[in-house]
Amino acid sequence: MTLQRQLMFWLGALATFILVVWLLHAMLLPFVAGTALAYLLNPAADRLEGLGIPRIIATLIVIGLFVLFFILVGILLFPILGSQLFSFIQRLPDYITRLQELVTQENKEWLQRLVGDKLPDIQKSLGDLVGEGASWLLAFLKSLWSGGRAIISLFSLIIITPVVAFYVLYDWHAVVDKVDSWLPLRYRDTIRMLAGEIDRAIAGFLRGQALVCMILGLYYAVGLTFAGLSFGLLIGSASGVLTFIPYVGSVVGLIIGMIVAIVQFWPDLFSILVVLTIFIIGQFLEGYVLSPKLVGESVGLHPVWLMFSLFAFGYLFGFVGLLIAIPLAAAVGVLLRFALAEYLASPLYTDRSRGGGQ
Repeated sequence: MTLQRQLMFWLGALATFILVVWLLHAMLLPFVAGTALAYLLNPAADRLEGLGIPRIIATLIVIGLFVLFFILVGILLFPILGSQLFSFIQRLPDYITRLQELVTQENKEWLQRLVGDKLPDIQKSLGDLVGEGASWLLAFLKSLWSGGRAIISLFSLIIITPVVAFYVLYDWHAVVDKVDSWLPLRYRDTIRMLAGEIDRAIAGFLRGQALVCMILGLYYAVGLTFAGLSFGLLIGSASGVLTFIPYVGSVVGLIIGMIVAIVQFWPDLFSILVVLTIFIIGQFLEGYVLSPKLVGESVGLHPVWLMFSLFAFGYLFGFVGLLIAIPLAAAVGVLLRFALAEYLASPLYTDRSRGGGQ
């Protein structure tokens, strides 16, 4: 097969994959989530199998423990988080209004000296901007809370995902061996090498970043709650989850946390500084302790490339896109580095002879 025909084949396969995901993304969520869960739990099942436990028993133990953990977390935390989320949505307009008053009215004399006669125009523009932003955010949060389709998808995710994960986890090695047998003999070693690098990149990021999210979510939730911040458990947990996108969780949590802290504690600067300090320490832990130790630099997923992949695939395919974004981003990164290495070793790069009639 010529290089041109190979290129056409793989481009056609990629286009077919994108088309199938786009057409079926509304019902793919529990299947993609189940496969991702099986991938994450496969090392645990392998370890149990290595101890002499049959694969099916090891799979039942791993899936059973995960479901039990999920149920316990749901019983303990979901009612509290749901209540705080509902209250936060209701009180969000009041927070925005109060913040605007603090900025424009209680500091009016200082602003008057700074901007002069333009203060009324600035106040009106700021009020319009804050009002539009609050309206959009409120509508978005309410749609998440009350969307019937989202609730149906959530129930299907909870019920179907563990079943899919069980069957995929049980047959994991059989599926991998079958796919390996389909590889073209001429390129089998190269494909295995690339697949190994992609697997290490995906596993290193997913498992490492998941631990970072859990640790930071627990830290923020406990710290903000003990600091007396309203909705501290909700804001801290959300910050931990959003940390899956490096640095985004800390920044979003900082912005929301500081808005709530200023409105709640003003003019008590000490309490506001306590909330700010919690986020500064969390950012330090994420950037200099947790991410280097648990994720490492060998993953090869630059934060900008990761954010672009998550937003792009999330926009195109919804939550399914978020699940497939990281594997695809890791695969593209590995393939691009391989292509660059091949180019740097090829005569196209190393040939020093003059060309073009020079």
